[in-house]
Amino acid sequence: MKSCYCQSVVRASALLICLVPALWGCGPAVQTDQQVFRYNQVEGIASLDPAFARNQAVIWATHQLYNTLVEIDSQLAIRPSLASSWEESADRKVFTFHLRTDVYFHDHDIFPNGKGRKLVAADVVYSLKRIMDPATASSGAWIFNDRVPVDSGFVALNDSTFQLRLIKPFHPILGILSMQYCSVVPHEAIERYGKDFRNHPVGTGPFRFYLWDEGQGLVLHRNPHYFEKDSAGKPLPYLDAVQVSFLESKATEFLLFRQGQLDFMNDIDASFKDEVLTRQGNLKAEWQGKMQLDKHAYLNTEYLGILCDSSRDIVQASPLRLKKIRQAINYGFDRTKMMTYLRNGIGTAANAGFVPAGLPSFDSIKVKGYPYNPAKARQLLAEAGYPNGEGMPVIKLLSIPIYADLANYVANQLQEVGIHIQVEVIQKSLLLEQTAKSQALFFRGSWIADYPDAESYLAMFYSRNPAPPNYTRFANRRFDQLYEQSLSETDDSIRYQLYQEMDKIIVSEAPVVPLFYDEVIHLVQPGIRGLESNGLNLLELRRVRKRLD
Repeated sequence: MKSCYCQSVVRASALLICLVPALWGCGPAVQTDQQVFRYNQVEGIASLDPAFARNQAVIWATHQLYNTLVEIDSQLAIRPSLASSWEESADRKVFTFHLRTDVYFHDHDIFPNGKGRKLVAADVVYSLKRIMDPATASSGAWIFNDRVPVDSGFVALNDSTFQLRLIKPFHPILGILSMQYCSVVPHEAIERYGKDFRNHPVGTGPFRFYLWDEGQGLVLHRNPHYFEKDSAGKPLPYLDAVQVSFLESKATEFLLFRQGQLDFMNDIDASFKDEVLTRQGNLKAEWQGKMQLDKHAYLNTEYLGILCDSSRDIVQASPLRLKKIRQAINYGFDRTKMMTYLRNGIGTAANAGFVPAGLPSFDSIKVKGYPYNPAKARQLLAEAGYPNGEGMPVIKLLSIPIYADLANYVANQLQEVGIHIQVEVIQKSLLLEQTAKSQALFFRGSWIADYPDAESYLAMFYSRNPAPPNYTRFANRRFDQLYEQSLSETDDSIRYQLYQEMDKIIVSEAPVVPLFYDEVIHLVQPGIRGLESNGLNLLELRRVRKRLD
């Protein structure tokens, strides 16, 4: 085993070294003064087309290549990007955006003479319509459902003025427009490459595409014509390139990080958490000065989902169809203990609702979740017709490998109250496929906010939404009424009350088992400067610099 592990490290190191010459062509030596930011993506990257930016791996990559009309800053506020300013009509149904006039697409041979052309409002119209077009089959098509009229929702008033027209007011619309799905792309690239646009990306972002060897590595180069500048007038980005590897082993990734071959790590694998962090989630003394620890609140709720579509045979045949069984599961394990011993205190036990801490509407007093109460769990089992779990069939819980320890922890604790859980570990792609097709009855999931508003979480349970985002196929008339009411509410305090009422319904009906509200954990090399994060855990590289030794 040791020999195989060492060989994998050697191969990984060779991969990182071999990718570097690709940055600068076939010269005799690599220039040592180039600023290359290197990170690893364990899951790989499925596409570089922002229409399919459904997970963090794709979002991080496409965020470097494209821009949206507006974006979320480090304080979770909406700020200009491609749009320099905007106005909202009195009825809150029309938004008029004034575009920057100094934005150009990346140089590419799809354009005359290979020079990137100027971005205009028609490009915004094209890009957003493309998301809604069934032919695109975008995983983000739902973001405009019942919000924007198909034929008249996106209008170019002139080259520098874009107008968005809503069917009815929708408070989080600016947050929606900041999502990577809403990146602006040139029609020329789509017309030439079609579905192959996924590996021939052309955008306006701070970095441009250079090389993608799927399963091996991705290289992006600095966009020399990027429109943003820093406060001193210096063009962004500072980095010359971004290099992404796709090593599947977090242990190998950590070793390469320790060797200085990676500049950054997202999250820490359970296998070496105790080596690096204290039980309280701080950097151990022996690592001080050798790496930086960046830790802050992350708008991500980790949960177990339960399919609630009663029309499906797998639901009708399962005890999970019963609300008391779902509630018993929620009462039957100790979340606080789980966080201490399996997470080193990273994150907060989800003892409130599904909406996580960090959002302004979060209130653990008004929305009470499930404390650890095995006696209550046993009582609910008996009331459901399964005293001490007698006669209750084994329930299969699907998990991905990196969360197998959490799934097994929950299963072991539930067994003590009479609920027998069989954990089945499958690959993430298969789990995503099964949840999207409503074939997974009980599954591990996570929901990262698309924008900093509780609506991003509550949309998961609106019955008119497909999967995604409604993976549980939850349907509740009262919930739907409150959800629809909240969309047009202009008073923040009233809207937050509506959010809390919806969250109470989720707690009561228990289509999900909230596990914890996450925190971002980044390990960063000491020489990296300007790497900022926010509650959405975006990888923001525009202002990153490296100290070159």
